[in-house]
Amino acid sequence: MTPLADRIRPATLDEVVGQKHLLGEGKPLRRIIESGQIPNMVFYGPSGIGKTTLASIIAGRTNKTLRKLNATTASTQDIKDVVSQINTFSGMNGILLYLDEIQYFNKKQQQTLLEFIENGSITLIASTTENPYFYVYNAILSRSTVFEFKPVEPDETEKAVKRAFDIIAKDRGIKIKLQDGVSKYIATACGGDVRKALNAVELTSLTAVKQGEEEIITMESAAELTQKSALRYDRDGDSHYDIVSGYQKSMRGSDPDAALYYLARLLEAGDLASACRRLMVCVCEDVGLAYPQIIPIVKSCVDIANSVGLPEARIPLADAVVMVATAPKSNSAYNGIARATADIQSGKIGNIPRQLQNKHYDGADNPNKGQFYKYPHDYPNAWVEQQYLPDILKDAVYYEYGKNKNEQAFKAYWDAVKGKKQKC
Repeated sequence: MTPLADRIRPATLDEVVGQKHLLGEGKPLRRIIESGQIPNMVFYGPSGIGKTTLASIIAGRTNKTLRKLNATTASTQDIKDVVSQINTFSGMNGILLYLDEIQYFNKKQQQTLLEFIENGSITLIASTTENPYFYVYNAILSRSTVFEFKPVEPDETEKAVKRAFDIIAKDRGIKIKLQDGVSKYIATACGGDVRKALNAVELTSLTAVKQGEEEIITMESAAELTQKSALRYDRDGDSHYDIVSGYQKSMRGSDPDAALYYLARLLEAGDLASACRRLMVCVCEDVGLAYPQIIPIVKSCVDIANSVGLPEARIPLADAVVMVATAPKSNSAYNGIARATADIQSGKIGNIPRQLQNKHYDGADNPNKGQFYKYPHDYPNAWVEQQYLPDILKDAVYYEYGKNKNEQAFKAYWDAVKGKKQKC
């Protein structure tokens, strides 16, 4: 039997759920499609949200010959086979090529299409789940319009869920009754992926409880069969980087609720390593010298988490995440090392001042022999004025005290000490 996702696939723009920012009345992509003049396009967004469906609708509105390739399995020969149809009877009106997962084509494979895209023999509609500006050849991007697809909102997904249950009931000649909240639960739990929602519909329909002439879809069944479907996660994909970015930025922004949410997303996906790594980076980068005592505390929590493993690892990590999110913030040390690194990378190196060098023999050509290093502990407050940076950078300032209580206390101390310049 044809999969449910194909049987329910919309045939018109008005039947497509979601993507109203592109397909609503008067929106740019809808106007382009309705004009009948289809340019080269790249559809970018997560899976299961209608990219392939829309490409099929577009193909149906043109007189072009539709050819479909999936870059995960297609070869260079497949591309040549498509190109060979140009100027034949089947391709006399041009070819509309739908290339799914274009990010899996290498540069050479993408270049093979370039000549025919330029002269209009092939109209390309490519889809990708990854950022096209990283994965699609620039020459193709410059000849295409990129449209970003968004995860489908639950209210829109619920329309597809209800329609799917109706189709199943009709196909099987039965009456299906949903317990209150079932369709909304499935629509919400799928995380914006309509295909996942439809898969959940098929699974729950197989576990329906027969009551008289009706088959009942229970909330218990819906919860069991959709509990993991909201986890849109790929450790090498955009979703991964979006989640870990949200995780660190929430801690940096002192929002413990959001930080715990993203921690839970990472741990539900089993990505303990990313949760720990970003936490340690954040505590050093964003809390830093405002509360330096927190750094070993967070490291201890990470060690405990790795020792006990999941699911218990969530407990020490939650402690640490809340501490980091609610701690005072300072990125003064982070900014300092960034400035120093920038100087080094720009070529500002310079010689180590003689007084700081390791003791070694002075050559005969040195008229002023000796190291002349001043040992700070021999002076009051363990400080004495001397040059530490190379001559080329002797006036450089990399570290600036943060405005938090901790760093301001250190600043006050050193201002007092260094105000008494000791000349020797």
